[in-house]
Amino acid sequence: MPLYHNEDQAMLADSAAQFMADEGNIAKQLRHYRDGNCPDGFGHKLWHQFAEMGFTGILVSEEDGGLGMGHVEAGIVLEEIGRNLSPSPFLMSSVIAATALDGASADLKQRYLPGLVSGEAVFSVAIDEGNKHRPERISCKAEKSGNGFKLSGKKSFAIQAVAADMIVVAARTSGADNDRDGITLFAVPKDAANMTLDNVRLVDSSMASHITFDGVELDGGAVIGEVDGGRALLDNMLAAGRIGAAAEGVGVARGAMDMTVDYLKQRKQFGKFIGEFQALQHRAAHLYSEVEIARAVTIKAQQLLDANRGEELSPKADLMASVAKAKVAKAASLAVKEGVQMHGGIGMTDEYDIGLYMKRDRALAEFMGDMYYHAGRVAELSGY
Repeated sequence: MPLYHNEDQAMLADSAAQFMADEGNIAKQLRHYRDGNCPDGFGHKLWHQFAEMGFTGILVSEEDGGLGMGHVEAGIVLEEIGRNLSPSPFLMSSVIAATALDGASADLKQRYLPGLVSGEAVFSVAIDEGNKHRPERISCKAEKSGNGFKLSGKKSFAIQAVAADMIVVAARTSGADNDRDGITLFAVPKDAANMTLDNVRLVDSSMASHITFDGVELDGGAVIGEVDGGRALLDNMLAAGRIGAAAEGVGVARGAMDMTVDYLKQRKQFGKFIGEFQALQHRAAHLYSEVEIARAVTIKAQQLLDANRGEELSPKADLMASVAKAKVAKAASLAVKEGVQMHGGIGMTDEYDIGLYMKRDRALAEFMGDMYYHAGRVAELSGY
């Protein structure tokens, strides 16, 4: 398939770009809620506007009230979110949690999807248990208790859990901590007893939570998918999250690059625009090439994930998800560093937005695995 958008996707991109530039821009969203020390880290009004645009249900099937689109289309929205640094629960709720609910029972779908589509509900996902992304090891346990389960253990850095109406939790129901099998996914409601959240503000001003489950009682209806058979669905969630984070990272890189190129055309030194200096032209050209390559590999990953959606994750999609995450992390890091450097001293001040792109890049680079983690996965999955 071609590594660019078709006509319908291009129309969606135009619509998303205009909407995010008008309603999700840095001044109206990021700076407003950061400076106001918002406890949720994002504005619910914008989330309702997402719903009005149909974005919240972009991956939800038409039968369940959504648009029934794919990860390519979700990536279009995510790229504009990244480009405008818009604080939003879209990645956690409409991409990762929605992917989990795609494998849920009809009752769970009916319980949670209408709220997602309408923009009334926000979801989070709790997978990691340490400082680094290591989903291969899950020790948080869910033990049989009557007709349901009792959840005990800890989870780290659950993004937007403080605002979530439901948290998708990956827990171990059998086997050793490092076993691939024996994983079960649960939909844990926000008012669950014996669940404690320790909320922290991340470098990009978003909110995350360290969660403690101290014997949280869940009925059998909270199970998403099959008991002990949740690893396949978890793999699809991870791929969706990694590719989604890559798409947002492309937006961050493009936003930083565009801002930097504009500055090169405005700033004068020695009587010339600094963009006329060949050394800076070479750096800008190199950055453009890296960002375009990152964007192409992300689209390829999205296409592969859409090709077998609803089925077990294909090896090619799994590989390309890590390729995209690693490549985008490298390209976005280059974009924000070059941006700050080419802005000179003002690039280090809070009054200029370029530094905000660097902060968002640092948070995204760690989310769902950093560049080194995914480079290692690429080598492993490729047989090296």
